[in-house]
Amino acid sequence: MDRLYIDCREFPSETNCTVAICADTERELLEAAVQHAVAVHGHTDTPELRSQIASGMKHGTPPEQAPAQHAMASEAL
Repeated sequence: MDRLYIDCREFPSETNCTVAICADTERELLEAAVQHAVAVHGHTDTPELRSQIASGMKHGTPPEQAPAQHAMASEAL
């Protein structure tokens, strides 16, 4: 089974967050990433946030080296 991940290092943030989250399913990853975005980054759990997070999911595992950052429509995770 292919793992999925989302990596905060890809998104600009005031805290320069280095957290990467992995899971086996999109649902599990989405829930964990939303919890992280709300608890750590102060975001509100909205359909828009969930959509942005889902669009940032990738297959595999996060790289050791920090990936290049790109801007999200809203703020970073």
